[in-house]
Amino acid sequence: MKAKILVIGDSCKDIFIYCGATRLCPDVPAPVLNIIEQKENPGMAKNVQRNIENYIGCDIITNDNWRNISKTRYVHMESNYLFVRVDTPHNIKRINLSKIDYNYDIIIISDYNKGFLETDDIIEICKNHPNVFLDTKKTLGDWAKGAKFIKINNYEYTNSEKSIDDELYNKIIRTKGSEGCYFRGINYPVSAVEVKDTSGAGDSFISALVVKYYETSDIIESIIFANKKASNVVSKKGVTTI
Repeated sequence: MKAKILVIGDSCKDIFIYCGATRLCPDVPAPVLNIIEQKENPGMAKNVQRNIENYIGCDIITNDNWRNISKTRYVHMESNYLFVRVDTPHNIKRINLSKIDYNYDIIIISDYNKGFLETDDIIEICKNHPNVFLDTKKTLGDWAKGAKFIKINNYEYTNSEKSIDDELYNKIIRTKGSEGCYFRGINYPVSAVEVKDTSGAGDSFISALVVKYYETSDIIESIIFANKKASNVVSKKGVTTI
């Protein structure tokens, strides 16, 4: 049976190296890390796909070389404190729009702004499908108005604020961590949880949002569901799925 949801976006491999640190380096003020264990999972758009696949069929169009692109985090095993993140060069080729099959109920654009999607590509995708959910790291502008809904975090919202008019504002679901999220001026709060790791929280939110919207066509119910699932994810170590 054909999948119902299509994810389009740039992907990588997430690597978590959990370490102990009991002393400082004698010649520079830096911790000496002792590697305890390493975990890996598909990241960025691939993480959105694997979240959705826990609920419903999901296909993806992404960069073929995603396994060669990594975000490596060195993390203190006991406290979950992040020492450093090391990214490899992206070297991502731009999408070939002719490969897109639009015969899906919903399309998610998971745009990490690494070169796979330009604004013209997003405009074209939105022209060809009525139910596009956009999650982007780009500064918003008129190019984003074809999306049905736009999910961005508070940092991304602040960067785009000067270019957000009423039309864009009414499409934006703005996540604000412990404050929950805002949609059309209304706050949808989250229950207080102990936050252990926010990695992948945005992917989990957009995934849960779209899954519930596919089931209900109710964006408010979908926001409430997404808040709940993202809160669950941040209470666990590493990049976990809904």
